[in-house]
Amino acid sequence: MVLILALLLSGCKTTEYVQVKVPVPVECREPEPARPVMPTETLEPGALPFVLLRAALAEIDRREAYEDKLRAALAVCTAPINPSQPAAGNPWEINR
Repeated sequence: MVLILALLLSGCKTTEYVQVKVPVPVECREPEPARPVMPTETLEPGALPFVLLRAALAEIDRREAYEDKLRAALAVCTAPINPSQPAAGNPWEINR
């Protein structure tokens, strides 16, 4: 009888805790970069071909700069969250 009681009481002390890591969605608070005015949007109808060409070439550079800002914002939002590091720092720097 004492043996049965000892076995029953010993079962209460063997509780194991298992840590389960579950990804939790976190809202991205990175501001969306403002879209710049493109040079071809400001041209008058019937602009001369060389004026259109000059505006188109300038637009390529402006679009590439805008795309870089969008990619940087996306990288901040999709970077893995590392809870061991503080949130302070450069938001454009990605720690991997």
